[in-house]
Parts: sequence; C-alpha cells; structure tokens
Amino acid sequence: MIFCNFVAINRVVMQKITIIGGGIAGLTTAIALKNIGIRADVYEAAPAFKPLGAGLLLAANAIQGYQNLGIAEKIISKGHLLPYFKVLDQNGKVITSADAGSIGRKYGLHNFAIHRADLHEALVTELDADQLHTNHQATGFSLQTDGSVLVHFESHESVHTEFVIASDGIHSPFRKQLLPHSTPRYAGYTCWRAVVDARSIQLDAASETWGAGRRFGIVPLADHKVYWFACVNAPENDTEIRSKTIFDVQGLFQDFHAPIPDLLRLTRQEDLLLNDIIDLEPIPQFAFGPVVLIGDAAHATTPNMGQGACQAIEDAVVLAQEIKQSDSIPEAFKNFEKRRLERTHWIVNNSWRLGKIAQWENPFLMGLRNALFRMMPAGVNERQMKRVLHPSWD
Repeated sequence: MIFCNFVAINRVVMQKITIIGGGIAGLTTAIALKNIGIRADVYEAAPAFKPLGAGLLLAANAIQGYQNLGIAEKIISKGHLLPYFKVLDQNGKVITSADAGSIGRKYGLHNFAIHRADLHEALVTELDADQLHTNHQATGFSLQTDGSVLVHFESHESVHTEFVIASDGIHSPFRKQLLPHSTPRYAGYTCWRAVVDARSIQLDAASETWGAGRRFGIVPLADHKVYWFACVNAPENDTEIRSKTIFDVQGLFQDFHAPIPDLLRLTRQEDLLLNDIIDLEPIPQFAFGPVVLIGDAAHATTPNMGQGACQAIEDAVVLAQEIKQSDSIPEAFKNFEKRRLERTHWIVNNSWRLGKIAQWENPFLMGLRNALFRMMPAGVNERQMKRVLHPSWD
C-alpha cells in the first residue's frame, strides 16, 4: 500500500495544475498542494497580491485546517481568540449565546477573528514568488483534443495546463461556462463594514444585535482593532443606500445599545465598505473532468454563519487529501465533490435561512423569534455549533 501511494504521488507531481484565483481558497490550496509535493501556479486578476477587506471569522474548522497544513500557529498569532458569541436585541438583552470557550475545552475547538489582510499576507508568504502571477483576469477556458485545458485571459494571453482548480469567486467565469444558469442571488439586505481602532472600548467577545430589518455585528480583532458590520434591508444595487455616508449609518443605528453608536463614531468615511449580500444557490456538481470548482466559485454563502472562508479552507485540505490518495486527478476531483457537496449545501442553505430570520421587520414575528431562541436548550445550540465546526476530513 505504501509503495502504491508513493507511485501515485509521483505520477501526480508530473501533472501541471493551475489555480485560478488568489484569494483565501486559491492560496490555501496552493499551500496544501505544496505540502504533498505539488507545485501549482496561481493566477490572480488583481494587479498585485495586495491585502484588502475587513475582518473575518476563522472558526474551529478553519483553524484545524491550518493545523493540518502546519501553519495554524502563524495564523493564530495574527488573530484574536473569541471566547463566546452572543445575539442581542436592540436594547442589549441576550437572545441566544454560545460559549465557544467551553466547547473548545470539551472538543478541542477554538474560534478566532482575523483581519482579512493579515490572513492573506500570511498565506502569500508560504508560497514561492514565482508561483504567483498577478494581473491575469481569466475569462474562460477551452478543452483541447488531448484532454488538457487552455485558460484564456482578458489580456488575450493563454495558459496551457492539464488541470484547473477554479477558485475565482462567486462571479467565476469557469462556473458560468460550465453551469450557465448558475448565477448569484441577492439575499435582500446590504451591509456596511469597517475596521476601527477601538482601544477606548473594552471588548472581548463577538456579538450580533438584531433590530427591525437592521443588524449590527461586532468582532474584536488583534491590536485593539474591531471589525463591525451593519446590515439593512434594501433593494438590490439601491442608489439611495449607496449615497449614504458614515453619518447616515450612525443615524440608522443611533437607537441601538452601547457600544454600537460609539464604534460608528470612531469610523472614518474612507474606511467604510458597502456590499450587497449575495450567495450562490447550491449547485449539483463541482468536478468537470480536468476542472474543479472550489471556494466561492462552488459554494458561496452568506456570512451569517461565519463559514465562507472556513469552507474554502476545508476545500483545500480535502482536495489535497484526494489528490494524494487517488489514482488520477479527475478521480480526485470527483471524490472531492462527493465529500464536499452535502456539507457545503447544508452550510449555504442554513446561512441563507438564518439571515432571513435575523432581518425580520414584523414586530410580532421578531418577538416570537426572540422568545423561541431564548427558550432553546443550551444542548441544542452546542450540537448545532459542533456540526458547523466539524470538518469534513474527520
């Protein structure tokens, strides 16, 4: 068996694998492949691997993924441990909570928050510079008669490769070509985000506050930074919403409990980001012969369960496992699909439903929702959290 696996790995090393997209999914996959002796080139649309974005959650399954790749301590050192999480009403009264610390002690699971820029920078430094190719916006691909793939770029360049891992996001040209009817869907709410220096405010845990059609989240980061997000129900691509300033956002949430108004007052206009919340309705297939979809290209989710980046990291670990133990790359891609479809569909669907419930505006339904959550036994919350945090390689 050992000899057979050695032969399989050496055969795979000779194959040329190209990764399209240099976000968390693409970079983590390149690291996972490097760990099993496979060098994959990463093609990124942006002109540089410049760290952007706000904060994100690296839940226990993501941290376990990075432990699997041997870089967890490096990532953890840049993050902030989240001992518990609370959902509050507009007045600050607890609706539900989860003690991640006790679950961590019981199951060895821990949740961290990190600035996306810090995570991205840490991942880039794990790869060789000549693996990374910027300013390459992929537009699609064509299959060659020998079964290989020609990747086309906006610059009219092309790359000939044997296999493609498409991690090019929710608007993936590869998915659009393979599944033309698969398009992003709007969740019904838009979201402002920012990272602020909040050393004047003492925060040690993450929270989310549910108001009528409005929601505000707080996630402490390292170095006294706090990532916040503010969601409001709105039409898609609404011009009125897009014209709002930080002062308008302050007005929308001025009646929310402390320290929400204080965090908004600490926010500069230039730090404010706005995005409509979208996801990808679950698709039936990830593997297509020499091409496989991963990350947001395969299963983009709303951020309500904090699992977008986490599932991308799971993808990287599982895909590398399958490539290492399969007889061929297409077989590995198909086995990856079998292992990942059900779990990612469950995450996407539950995150979609949770977001809808959190954004309710009807006072009666809001009161009923809050009462039901408050009556829910702690064991139910713990089982739900464990299912979310249980990685698919266990």
